[in-house]
Amino acid sequence: MKRTLFHSRFLSSSSFPFFTSTSEMVKNTQVIFKKVPTSYLPVAGEHITTQDTEFDLDVQLSNGQFITKQLVLSIDSYMRGRMRDPSVKSYNSAFEIGKPLLCGTMSSVIKSNNPQFKVGDLVYSGEGRFEEYSLVNEDATKDYKIRNEPKETGLPPSYYLGLLGMPGLTAYVGLIKFGQPKKDETLYVSAAASCVGQLAGQLGKTYGMNVIGSAGSDEKVEFLKEFGFDNAFNYKTNDINTKLEEQAPKGIDIYYDNVGGKTLEAAINHLNHYSRIVGCGMISQYADHPETPANLMELIKRRVQFTGFVVTDHSDMEDEFRKDVTKWFLEGKLNYKESLADGIEKTPQALIDVLQGKNLGKQVVKVADL
Repeated sequence: MKRTLFHSRFLSSSSFPFFTSTSEMVKNTQVIFKKVPTSYLPVAGEHITTQDTEFDLDVQLSNGQFITKQLVLSIDSYMRGRMRDPSVKSYNSAFEIGKPLLCGTMSSVIKSNNPQFKVGDLVYSGEGRFEEYSLVNEDATKDYKIRNEPKETGLPPSYYLGLLGMPGLTAYVGLIKFGQPKKDETLYVSAAASCVGQLAGQLGKTYGMNVIGSAGSDEKVEFLKEFGFDNAFNYKTNDINTKLEEQAPKGIDIYYDNVGGKTLEAAINHLNHYSRIVGCGMISQYADHPETPANLMELIKRRVQFTGFVVTDHSDMEDEFRKDVTKWFLEGKLNYKESLADGIEKTPQALIDVLQGKNLGKQVVKVADL
Protein backbone atom coordinates (compact mmCIF):
# COMPACT_ATOMS: atom_id res chain seq x y z
CA MET A 1 0.00 0.00 0.00
CA LYS A 2 1.27 3.43 -0.93
CA ARG A 3 1.74 5.67 2.09
CA THR A 4 2.39 9.41 2.03
CA LEU A 5 4.41 11.04 4.79
CA PHE A 6 3.38 14.57 5.76
CA HIS A 7 5.63 16.93 7.74
CA SER A 8 4.37 19.99 9.63
CA ARG A 9 6.46 22.72 11.20
CA PHE A 10 5.52 25.11 13.96
CA LEU A 11 7.26 28.44 14.61
CA SER A 12 7.58 29.67 18.20
CA SER A 13 7.12 33.45 18.39
CA SER A 14 9.47 33.69 21.36
CA SER A 15 12.57 31.79 20.32
CA PHE A 16 11.83 30.98 16.66
CA PRO A 17 13.05 27.36 16.74
CA PHE A 18 11.52 24.79 14.40
CA PHE A 19 9.69 21.78 15.81
CA THR A 20 8.92 18.87 13.47
CA SER A 21 5.83 16.63 13.77
CA THR A 22 5.32 13.57 11.61
CA SER A 23 2.00 11.93 10.69
CA GLU A 24 1.65 8.72 8.72
CA MET A 25 -1.33 9.31 6.43
CA VAL A 26 -2.79 6.43 4.44
CA LYS A 27 -5.58 6.22 1.89
CA ASN A 28 -8.83 5.11 3.49
CA THR A 29 -11.44 3.98 0.96
CA GLN A 30 -15.00 4.08 2.35
CA VAL A 31 -18.26 2.60 1.04
CA ILE A 32 -20.84 5.39 1.35
CA PHE A 33 -24.64 5.30 1.49
CA LYS A 34 -25.42 8.18 -0.82
CA LYS A 35 -29.16 8.08 -1.53
CA VAL A 36 -32.30 6.11 -0.58
CA PRO A 37 -33.27 3.81 -3.49
CA THR A 38 -36.80 4.16 -4.86
CA SER A 39 -36.84 0.63 -6.29
CA TYR A 40 -35.71 -2.75 -5.05
CA LEU A 41 -32.23 -2.69 -6.55
CA PRO A 42 -29.84 0.12 -5.58
CA VAL A 43 -27.58 1.49 -8.29
CA ALA A 44 -23.81 1.54 -7.80
CA GLY A 45 -22.56 5.11 -7.96
CA GLU A 46 -26.01 6.56 -7.30
CA HIS A 47 -27.19 4.97 -4.06
CA ILE A 48 -23.94 3.32 -2.93
CA THR A 49 -20.54 4.67 -3.84
CA THR A 50 -16.91 4.54 -2.77
CA GLN A 51 -14.80 7.51 -1.81
CA ASP A 52 -11.13 7.91 -0.90
CA THR A 53 -10.25 9.75 2.29
CA GLU A 54 -7.08 9.93 4.40
CA PHE A 55 -6.47 8.31 7.76
CA ASP A 56 -3.75 9.30 10.25
CA LEU A 57 -2.17 6.14 11.67
CA ASP A 58 -0.17 8.27 14.12
CA VAL A 59 -3.22 9.93 15.66
CA GLN A 60 -2.98 10.32 19.45
CA LEU A 61 -5.49 7.91 20.97
CA SER A 62 -7.70 8.88 23.90
CA ASN A 63 -8.40 6.43 26.70
CA GLY A 64 -10.37 3.43 25.40
CA GLN A 65 -9.79 4.10 21.72
CA PHE A 66 -8.23 1.72 19.22
CA ILE A 67 -7.67 1.54 15.46
CA THR A 68 -8.74 -1.37 13.28
CA LYS A 69 -7.65 -2.41 9.81
CA GLN A 70 -10.55 -4.13 8.09
CA LEU A 71 -9.81 -7.55 6.63
CA VAL A 72 -13.21 -8.75 5.39
CA LEU A 73 -16.69 -7.24 5.01
CA SER A 74 -19.93 -9.20 5.27
CA ILE A 75 -22.55 -8.62 2.56
CA ASP A 76 -26.07 -9.52 3.69
CA SER A 77 -29.46 -9.10 2.06
CA TYR A 78 -30.92 -7.45 5.17
CA MET A 79 -28.74 -4.43 4.40
CA ARG A 80 -31.31 -3.46 1.77
CA GLY A 81 -33.84 -2.93 4.56
CA ARG A 82 -31.50 -0.38 6.18
CA MET A 83 -31.32 1.67 2.99
CA ARG A 84 -34.43 3.60 3.90
CA ASP A 85 -35.64 6.93 5.22
CA PRO A 86 -34.85 7.05 8.97
CA SER A 87 -38.48 7.97 9.72
CA VAL A 88 -39.43 4.41 8.72
CA LYS A 89 -38.95 2.37 11.87
CA SER A 90 -37.73 -1.21 11.92
CA TYR A 91 -35.85 -3.66 14.14
CA ASN A 92 -32.55 -2.09 13.05
CA SER A 93 -31.47 1.48 12.37
CA ALA A 94 -31.43 3.05 8.91
CA PHE A 95 -28.10 3.80 7.27
CA GLU A 96 -27.08 7.45 7.44
CA ILE A 97 -26.82 9.39 4.19
CA GLY A 98 -23.20 10.33 3.51
CA LYS A 99 -21.82 7.81 6.02
CA PRO A 100 -20.18 4.40 5.53
CA LEU A 101 -22.39 1.33 5.37
CA LEU A 102 -22.48 -0.76 8.54
CA CYS A 103 -22.52 -4.54 8.77
CA GLY A 104 -20.32 -7.43 9.88
CA THR A 105 -16.56 -6.96 9.70
CA MET A 106 -13.50 -8.93 10.70
CA SER A 107 -10.57 -6.64 11.48
CA SER A 108 -7.14 -6.53 13.05
CA VAL A 109 -6.27 -4.12 15.86
CA ILE A 110 -3.22 -2.14 14.72
CA LYS A 111 -3.03 0.49 17.47
CA SER A 112 -4.68 0.60 20.88
CA ASN A 113 -5.16 2.59 24.03
CA ASN A 114 -7.67 0.08 25.38
CA PRO A 115 -6.49 -2.77 27.64
CA GLN A 116 -9.27 -5.05 26.36
CA PHE A 117 -8.16 -4.81 22.73
CA LYS A 118 -4.48 -5.47 22.11
CA VAL A 119 -2.46 -4.86 18.97
CA GLY A 120 -2.70 -8.00 16.84
CA ASP A 121 -6.11 -9.04 18.15
CA LEU A 122 -8.68 -10.05 15.56
CA VAL A 123 -12.05 -8.44 16.25
CA TYR A 124 -15.57 -8.95 14.95
CA SER A 125 -18.22 -6.26 14.80
CA GLY A 126 -21.80 -6.61 13.64
CA GLU A 127 -21.83 -2.84 13.12
CA GLY A 128 -18.39 -2.41 11.57
CA ARG A 129 -17.82 0.55 9.28
CA PHE A 130 -17.24 -0.27 5.62
CA GLU A 131 -13.86 1.42 5.27
CA GLU A 132 -10.25 0.31 5.27
CA TYR A 133 -9.38 1.82 8.68
CA SER A 134 -11.57 2.78 11.61
CA LEU A 135 -10.97 4.74 14.80
CA VAL A 136 -13.13 3.06 17.44
CA ASN A 137 -14.18 5.19 20.40
CA GLU A 138 -14.59 3.73 23.87
CA ASP A 139 -18.40 4.03 23.77
CA ALA A 140 -18.48 1.91 20.59
CA THR A 141 -16.42 -0.98 21.96
CA LYS A 142 -19.62 -2.76 22.99
CA ASP A 143 -20.11 -3.56 19.30
CA TYR A 144 -16.70 -5.31 19.06
CA LYS A 145 -15.75 -8.80 20.17
CA ILE A 146 -12.33 -10.42 20.15
CA ARG A 147 -12.24 -13.29 17.63
CA ASN A 148 -8.74 -14.75 17.72
CA GLU A 149 -10.02 -18.23 16.86
CA PRO A 150 -8.63 -18.16 13.28
CA LYS A 151 -5.15 -18.21 14.83
CA GLU A 152 -6.05 -21.47 16.56
CA THR A 153 -8.30 -23.21 14.02
CA GLY A 154 -6.49 -22.08 10.88
CA LEU A 155 -9.84 -21.15 9.34
CA PRO A 156 -10.01 -17.94 7.27
CA PRO A 157 -11.25 -14.81 9.10
CA SER A 158 -14.05 -14.60 6.52
CA TYR A 159 -15.60 -17.78 7.96
CA TYR A 160 -16.31 -15.83 11.14
CA LEU A 161 -18.64 -13.60 9.12
CA GLY A 162 -20.58 -16.52 7.69
CA LEU A 163 -20.35 -20.12 8.85
CA LEU A 164 -19.20 -19.07 12.33
CA GLY A 165 -20.71 -15.58 12.30
CA MET A 166 -24.12 -13.96 12.33
CA PRO A 167 -25.58 -15.97 9.39
CA GLY A 168 -24.42 -19.24 10.92
CA LEU A 169 -25.86 -18.30 14.30
CA THR A 170 -29.11 -17.38 12.54
CA ALA A 171 -29.37 -20.85 11.02
CA TYR A 172 -28.46 -22.52 14.32
CA VAL A 173 -30.88 -20.54 16.49
CA GLY A 174 -33.69 -20.68 13.97
CA LEU A 175 -33.59 -24.39 13.33
CA ILE A 176 -32.66 -25.72 16.75
CA LYS A 177 -34.49 -23.33 19.07
CA PHE A 178 -37.58 -22.58 17.00
CA GLY A 179 -37.71 -25.38 14.44
CA GLN A 180 -37.23 -28.09 17.08
CA PRO A 181 -35.99 -30.68 14.55
CA LYS A 182 -36.80 -34.36 14.94
CA LYS A 183 -35.43 -37.43 13.19
CA ASP A 184 -37.31 -38.51 10.04
CA GLU A 185 -39.27 -35.25 9.81
CA THR A 186 -39.19 -33.15 6.61
CA LEU A 187 -37.50 -29.75 6.47
CA TYR A 188 -37.96 -27.32 3.58
CA VAL A 189 -35.53 -24.38 3.27
CA SER A 190 -36.07 -21.51 0.83
CA ALA A 191 -33.11 -19.46 -0.46
CA ALA A 192 -31.24 -22.61 0.47
CA ALA A 193 -28.00 -21.72 -1.32
CA SER A 194 -27.53 -18.66 0.88
CA CYS A 195 -25.20 -18.83 3.86
CA VAL A 196 -28.12 -19.21 6.28
CA GLY A 197 -29.94 -21.64 4.02
CA GLN A 198 -27.02 -23.97 3.32
CA LEU A 199 -26.24 -24.31 7.02
CA ALA A 200 -29.89 -24.68 8.12
CA GLY A 201 -30.30 -27.56 5.69
CA GLN A 202 -27.09 -29.28 6.77
CA LEU A 203 -28.01 -28.91 10.43
CA GLY A 204 -31.29 -30.61 9.59
CA LYS A 205 -29.34 -33.54 8.16
CA THR A 206 -27.34 -33.87 11.39
CA TYR A 207 -30.69 -34.43 13.11
CA GLY A 208 -31.65 -37.15 10.63
CA MET A 209 -34.22 -35.09 8.75
CA ASN A 210 -35.33 -35.31 5.13
CA VAL A 211 -34.18 -31.96 3.72
CA ILE A 212 -35.49 -30.10 0.66
CA GLY A 213 -34.10 -26.81 -0.63
CA SER A 214 -35.12 -24.34 -3.31
CA ALA A 215 -32.77 -21.95 -5.09
CA GLY A 216 -32.71 -19.70 -8.14
CA SER A 217 -30.46 -21.57 -10.60
CA ASP A 218 -29.61 -25.09 -11.71
CA GLU A 219 -26.04 -24.51 -10.53
CA LYS A 220 -27.30 -23.78 -7.03
CA VAL A 221 -29.53 -26.85 -7.09
CA GLU A 222 -26.51 -29.05 -7.85
CA PHE A 223 -24.57 -27.29 -5.11
CA LEU A 224 -27.30 -28.13 -2.58
CA LYS A 225 -27.28 -31.79 -3.57
CA GLU A 226 -23.49 -31.89 -3.19
CA PHE A 227 -23.95 -30.48 0.32
CA GLY A 228 -26.24 -33.35 1.31
CA PHE A 229 -29.75 -32.02 0.66
CA ASP A 230 -32.02 -34.96 -0.16
CA ASN A 231 -33.87 -32.97 -2.81
CA ALA A 232 -33.62 -29.52 -4.34
CA PHE A 233 -35.31 -27.59 -7.15
CA ASN A 234 -35.03 -24.38 -9.15
CA TYR A 235 -38.02 -22.25 -8.17
CA LYS A 236 -37.58 -20.04 -11.25
CA THR A 237 -38.09 -22.88 -13.73
CA ASN A 238 -40.48 -25.07 -11.73
CA ASP A 239 -43.84 -24.63 -10.05
CA ILE A 240 -43.14 -24.61 -6.31
CA ASN A 241 -46.38 -26.39 -5.38
CA THR A 242 -45.73 -29.17 -7.88
CA LYS A 243 -42.16 -29.72 -6.70
CA LEU A 244 -43.13 -29.76 -3.01
CA GLU A 245 -45.89 -32.29 -3.71
CA GLU A 246 -43.31 -34.42 -5.50
CA GLN A 247 -40.40 -34.03 -3.06
CA ALA A 248 -42.36 -33.88 0.21
CA PRO A 249 -45.08 -36.54 -0.29
CA LYS A 250 -45.54 -36.87 3.48
CA GLY A 251 -45.84 -33.11 3.97
CA ILE A 252 -43.53 -30.53 5.56
CA ASP A 253 -42.82 -30.46 9.30
CA ILE A 254 -40.49 -27.44 9.38
CA TYR A 255 -40.40 -24.63 6.85
CA TYR A 256 -37.32 -22.41 7.25
CA ASP A 257 -38.52 -19.25 5.52
CA ASN A 258 -36.03 -16.81 4.00
CA VAL A 259 -38.32 -15.51 1.25
CA GLY A 260 -41.97 -14.98 2.25
CA GLY A 261 -44.53 -14.10 -0.43
CA LYS A 262 -45.69 -16.79 -2.83
CA THR A 263 -42.98 -19.20 -1.65
CA LEU A 264 -44.45 -19.01 1.85
CA GLU A 265 -47.92 -19.54 0.37
CA ALA A 266 -46.78 -22.68 -1.43
CA ALA A 267 -45.06 -24.04 1.68
CA ILE A 268 -48.21 -23.50 3.77
CA ASN A 269 -50.15 -25.64 1.29
CA HIS A 270 -47.93 -28.61 2.20
CA LEU A 271 -47.52 -28.16 5.95
CA ASN A 272 -48.47 -30.98 8.29
CA HIS A 273 -50.61 -30.44 11.35
CA TYR A 274 -48.57 -29.08 14.28
CA SER A 275 -45.72 -28.13 11.97
CA ARG A 276 -43.38 -25.17 12.55
CA ILE A 277 -42.46 -22.19 10.40
CA VAL A 278 -39.19 -20.46 11.26
CA GLY A 279 -39.57 -16.84 10.10
CA CYS A 280 -35.97 -15.84 9.38
CA GLY A 281 -36.31 -13.37 6.49
CA MET A 282 -38.65 -12.28 3.72
CA ILE A 283 -36.54 -10.95 0.89
CA SER A 284 -39.59 -10.87 -1.38
CA GLN A 285 -40.94 -7.99 0.69
CA TYR A 286 -38.11 -5.72 -0.47
CA ALA A 287 -39.37 -5.98 -4.05
CA ASP A 288 -41.09 -3.15 -5.91
CA HIS A 289 -44.40 -5.05 -5.76
CA PRO A 290 -44.26 -7.36 -2.71
CA GLU A 291 -46.13 -10.64 -2.91
CA THR A 292 -48.36 -11.73 -0.05
CA PRO A 293 -49.67 -15.23 0.75
CA ALA A 294 -53.43 -15.70 0.35
CA ASN A 295 -53.82 -18.77 2.55
CA LEU A 296 -52.86 -17.63 6.07
CA MET A 297 -56.08 -19.17 7.46
CA GLU A 298 -54.40 -22.54 6.89
CA LEU A 299 -52.01 -21.72 9.75
CA ILE A 300 -54.94 -21.93 12.13
CA LYS A 301 -56.55 -24.98 10.53
CA ARG A 302 -53.26 -26.89 10.63
CA ARG A 303 -52.28 -25.66 14.14
CA VAL A 304 -49.00 -24.28 12.80
CA GLN A 305 -46.48 -22.60 15.07
CA PHE A 306 -45.07 -19.60 13.18
CA THR A 307 -42.14 -17.93 14.98
CA GLY A 308 -40.34 -14.89 13.68
CA PHE A 309 -37.02 -14.06 15.30
CA VAL A 310 -34.12 -11.61 15.20
CA VAL A 311 -30.80 -13.29 15.85
CA THR A 312 -29.39 -10.45 17.97
CA ASP A 313 -31.93 -11.38 20.66
CA HIS A 314 -30.19 -14.72 21.14
CA SER A 315 -26.57 -13.91 21.90
CA ASP A 316 -26.78 -16.32 24.85
CA MET A 317 -26.47 -19.17 22.31
CA GLU A 318 -23.38 -17.76 20.60
CA ASP A 319 -20.68 -19.66 22.49
CA GLU A 320 -22.56 -22.95 22.20
CA PHE A 321 -23.10 -22.32 18.48
CA ARG A 322 -19.45 -21.58 17.67
CA LYS A 323 -18.27 -24.56 19.68
CA ASP A 324 -20.69 -26.98 17.99
CA VAL A 325 -20.34 -25.70 14.43
CA THR A 326 -16.53 -25.40 14.59
CA LYS A 327 -16.35 -29.00 15.81
CA TRP A 328 -18.78 -30.31 13.18
CA PHE A 329 -17.02 -28.44 10.37
CA LEU A 330 -13.53 -29.62 11.35
CA GLU A 331 -14.90 -33.17 11.61
CA GLY A 332 -16.20 -32.91 8.06
CA LYS A 333 -19.88 -33.10 9.06
CA LEU A 334 -20.62 -29.68 7.55
CA ASN A 335 -19.61 -28.11 4.25
CA TYR A 336 -19.35 -24.41 3.51
CA LYS A 337 -19.06 -22.21 0.43
CA GLU A 338 -18.53 -18.48 0.09
CA SER A 339 -18.36 -15.99 -2.78
CA LEU A 340 -15.42 -13.62 -2.38
CA ALA A 341 -15.05 -10.23 -4.06
CA ASP A 342 -11.47 -8.97 -3.93
CA GLY A 343 -11.15 -5.26 -3.08
CA ILE A 344 -13.30 -2.84 -1.09
CA GLU A 345 -14.23 -1.02 -4.31
CA LYS A 346 -16.19 -4.15 -5.32
CA THR A 347 -18.59 -3.74 -2.37
CA PRO A 348 -21.47 -1.91 -4.13
CA GLN A 349 -21.71 -4.50 -6.88
CA ALA A 350 -21.33 -7.35 -4.38
CA LEU A 351 -24.42 -6.13 -2.50
CA ILE A 352 -26.38 -5.78 -5.73
CA ASP A 353 -25.35 -9.32 -6.70
CA VAL A 354 -26.69 -10.64 -3.39
CA LEU A 355 -30.01 -8.87 -3.89
CA GLN A 356 -30.23 -10.42 -7.37
CA GLY A 357 -29.30 -13.86 -6.05
CA LYS A 358 -26.14 -14.10 -8.14
CA ASN A 359 -23.89 -15.19 -5.27
CA LEU A 360 -23.35 -18.84 -4.43
CA GLY A 361 -22.93 -19.22 -0.69
CA LYS A 362 -21.92 -16.46 1.69
CA GLN A 363 -20.89 -13.19 -0.02
CA VAL A 364 -17.91 -11.41 1.49
CA VAL A 365 -15.52 -8.69 0.33
CA LYS A 366 -11.81 -9.09 1.00
CA VAL A 367 -10.25 -5.76 1.99
CA ALA A 368 -6.77 -6.80 3.14
CA ASP A 369 -4.70 -9.85 4.04
CA LEU A 370 -4.23 -10.85 7.65
